[in-house]
Amino acid sequence: MSHRISYAPPADDTLAKMRNGEAFREAMERTIGRDPYGHGSTAVRGERDRREATVLGAIAQYHVSGSVLTVTVVRLVPGL
Repeated sequence: MSHRISYAPPADDTLAKMRNGEAFREAMERTIGRDPYGHGSTAVRGERDRREATVLGAIAQYHVSGSVLTVTVVRLVPGL
């Protein structure tokens, strides 16, 4: 079951400035979109649906909404 990936305005702004933005979007779909609780993600502050994962060298903080199958990226920190 796949989740739709959406980007909150701050994350979308950061993504627009990334050199590898399109590759990042594709990697998010392949990894977090297919398994938002996998891909080495960890719960943030003990909340299961608030997650953080590293994708293509960028840290993505996101919220999972199982009822509407959506992952919303709320913060993006490029280039580790």
